[in-house]
Amino acid sequence: MKSVMIIFNQANTERIEYLLDQMDIRGFSFWENVQGRGSKDGTPHRGTHTWPEMNNAVMTVVEDDKVDELLANVRRLDLRNPEVGVRAFVWNIEQMV
Repeated sequence: MKSVMIIFNQANTERIEYLLDQMDIRGFSFWENVQGRGSKDGTPHRGTHTWPEMNNAVMTVVEDDKVDELLANVRRLDLRNPEVGVRAFVWNIEQMV
């Protein structure tokens, strides 16, 4: 099992939810109004007058065989509109209850 965290501009919220639905990924946790700045060339997303945009985040735990497809879909979304921004991170899940 793997945990995948996807952090994305709020503008992509419906697209991310659609992507998870299309892949039959039911379980996830969702955070709104996540602040941050991309590590490459991202501008700050702080919800302020100067930096008004905000991010959201989704974390899901999926079987190993779904990870590559999920990351490929996230990559396609990022390439579709790179200035909006979306990133995904993967962790191993050792145990789960």
